[in-house]
Amino acid sequence: MIENFWKDKYPAGIASQINPDEYPNIQAVLKQSCQRFADKPAFSNLGKTLTYGELYELSGAFAAYLQQHTDLQPGDRIAVQLPNVLQYPVAVFGAMRAGLIVVNTNPLYTAREMEHQFNDSGAKALVCLANMAHLAEKVVPKTSVKHVVVTEVADLLPPVKRLLINSVIKYVKKMVPAYNLPTAVRFNDALAKGRGKPVKEAAPASDDVAVLQYTGGTTGVAKGAMLTHRNLVANMLQCRALMGSNLSEGCEILITPLPLYHIYAFTFHCMAMMLIGNHNILISNPRDLPAMVKELSKWKFSGFVGLNTLFVALCNNEDFRRLDFSGLKITLSGGMALQMSVAERWKDVTGCAICEGYGMTETSPVAAVNPAERNQVGTIGIPVPSTLCKIIDDAGNELPLGEVGELCIKGPQVMKGYWQRADATAEILDAEGWLKTGDIALIQQDGYMRIVDRKKDMILVSGFNVYPNELEDVMAALPGVLQCAAIGVPDEKSGEVIKVFIVARPGVTLTREQVMEHMRANVTGYKVPRFVEFRDALPTTNVGKILRRELRDEELKKLGLKKIA
Repeated sequence: MIENFWKDKYPAGIASQINPDEYPNIQAVLKQSCQRFADKPAFSNLGKTLTYGELYELSGAFAAYLQQHTDLQPGDRIAVQLPNVLQYPVAVFGAMRAGLIVVNTNPLYTAREMEHQFNDSGAKALVCLANMAHLAEKVVPKTSVKHVVVTEVADLLPPVKRLLINSVIKYVKKMVPAYNLPTAVRFNDALAKGRGKPVKEAAPASDDVAVLQYTGGTTGVAKGAMLTHRNLVANMLQCRALMGSNLSEGCEILITPLPLYHIYAFTFHCMAMMLIGNHNILISNPRDLPAMVKELSKWKFSGFVGLNTLFVALCNNEDFRRLDFSGLKITLSGGMALQMSVAERWKDVTGCAICEGYGMTETSPVAAVNPAERNQVGTIGIPVPSTLCKIIDDAGNELPLGEVGELCIKGPQVMKGYWQRADATAEILDAEGWLKTGDIALIQQDGYMRIVDRKKDMILVSGFNVYPNELEDVMAALPGVLQCAAIGVPDEKSGEVIKVFIVARPGVTLTREQVMEHMRANVTGYKVPRFVEFRDALPTTNVGKILRRELRDEELKKLGLKKIA
């Protein structure tokens, strides 16, 4: 059995099993950490730092508000639609302490995407930024959402600074469109109503759902992965184990540029770093590189979590290259493939090697990682503790080392299933707990794993999953479109960019501008295509199914790359 192979080769890795039942739920971890590290900094943003003690106090106030001023009950879903601001951990942990299930929601979603997620999850409450409250105004009446809490970026900052920053964002930068949500409650008012009030601390079972994290799985419409308390506790403990001696407890400073609503940053920064009491520097807008680099210059940070796109941008920034990296112990990469040239450039600039890992929403997400002391660039490392991996062929047979097939994962961090989608769950998760990832991989003779290709047609743009079916459905709604297809094409900065192919109806003339305008109005920015090509016909099977792979092969040939096998 492949399990024994890893145990024999890496006794400090997979053999160092974790106990996923060490804590009954996330609330138990939070309480212990906030008591143990009460005076230690937990999260910083825009010049304000919350200690773990303050995080517990504020999350308690929010929990008390939810319990005493709404009709929400344990098990109800609450959508949290916030960027990296201090309100995010307060809202998430407050909701969990009240017994609610958190539905992480991208604040860049369009109204159409919000409506789908809120209705699919059955969310009864929403915490959102004022910047997108105008979309909530349109969407909420079409959903089960009864309670809305609205916050502004600087709401947890001191009064004068709060007023200044919020005013600039609203009146100078005009980033807050007018909205009308008469029953909405302001975040700070909710905290005021709950402050000092008793909290009936929720005590969910370990197998109860803690978070609904939306993903398309390996293809199709977005589905809610049910991540239980045990799943997330297990991944916290696995992250702590894989950090080993590289990160100490209660004294490390971690840069947090990736959005907390994304499972990668959520688990690492809100869960794992909370477990060991470390300090997360929240970067609200990593696309504003000058502002981000200015923030980095204020800290002697010891950890950096990012992905290929961000590493490229930073290494090309002159001010970033001049920063003091003497405290940097570890750099972690995930969410998309790490390019060899980028890893080398980062090491040259910072003196710190990037450790690449692997995971997916359905695995909470960390499933494999490169040990810092035995980093092998170009691989995703070895399985994290208490996790098994295997490679199977199309018939489901396990393949020997070195052979290419579909990667399967088994461990305590593997999701409970998809929310209210038993059929979709059965397709990806078998009765023995093995999860089919949809990724084509191989296990080397030394036990390290490599991702070769993706089995499905998913496109990966800067670490975010994009699903052709969704894009094609949106494109098909544009008057004049007869046929359409979406594929990913290689891109140095973002890994892949989207290219769409369109066949117009006879007698209709469509322009690229029309297509782009339509897509921008209906999908999040990273889902908007970079390239649009009009054709007289698209390649299809004998039953009329469009051959996306043939289109991809054509694009790879243009770039001088090999076709996909």
